[in-house]
Amino acid sequence: MKQITLVMHCPDQKGIIAGVTNFIHNSKGNILYIDQYVDRENKTFFMRVEVALGESNFYSLEKIQQDFKQNVGRHFDLNCSFYDSEKPPKMAVFVSKYDHCLYDILSQQLSGELSVEIPFILSNHQTLEHIANRFNIPFYHIPITQKTKVNAEQMQLKLLQKHEVDFIVLARYMQIISPQLIEHYPNKIINIHHSFLPAFPGAKPYHSAFDRGVKIIGATSHYITEELDAGPIIEQDISRVTHLHQIQDFLKIGRDLERVVLVRALKMHTDRKVMVYNNKTIVFV
Repeated sequence: MKQITLVMHCPDQKGIIAGVTNFIHNSKGNILYIDQYVDRENKTFFMRVEVALGESNFYSLEKIQQDFKQNVGRHFDLNCSFYDSEKPPKMAVFVSKYDHCLYDILSQQLSGELSVEIPFILSNHQTLEHIANRFNIPFYHIPITQKTKVNAEQMQLKLLQKHEVDFIVLARYMQIISPQLIEHYPNKIINIHHSFLPAFPGAKPYHSAFDRGVKIIGATSHYITEELDAGPIIEQDISRVTHLHQIQDFLKIGRDLERVVLVRALKMHTDRKVMVYNNKTIVFV
């Protein structure tokens, strides 16, 4: 059985579900999962469908897309993305010196819990090269300074294109991503921010939170946009703290949150459960 995933949105109107499901039925497909949501304020319809196609009725993903656009998409002004559920996306991992998120990602991928291919790990430091070697993943060291930043980003882009990377995860990569790279990978660069956004953005949010005497700290995974720390949020979580906790406690609790939240976000993204619309996300369960 060939399995595909459809993720779509369009102006809300009558008959969308019937139109989509009838197309799947006429294509000899079997619906395994379907979920939908209507943003009533913006009058927009969202839907995610998992479909199984029998081998005898199989035809290419490209042909399905063409037929769907002609028979359903045009009628409802429907924007739909099609994904081969059996083909794991290729994910490049960008890191600097922190290793906690990297270890968790590689362990989850090795165990099969995170369904991705990792063609390489890239860093502006050599500190974590030994981890890449331990997991038998190619490691590229591209140092970045103010003078070399433009050339370094060109080298990054060439690597990404050479390996046909689908999306990027910033596993505590401590560099600002350029507009050029964002333009090539819109809503395909996932970051983990060590704070509960939109509160406490910037480089040292735990220190800021500690100074304010907060009672909860959190972590946020979001897509990168040109506006720093303001991209569409995928996943968040929090832990409670008290006046008894010191800054080192905040950092330790924060690292645990970062690992968990980032992997959750990556699983949602790779399972095609996240839709971005107006700088917000719709996340299907």
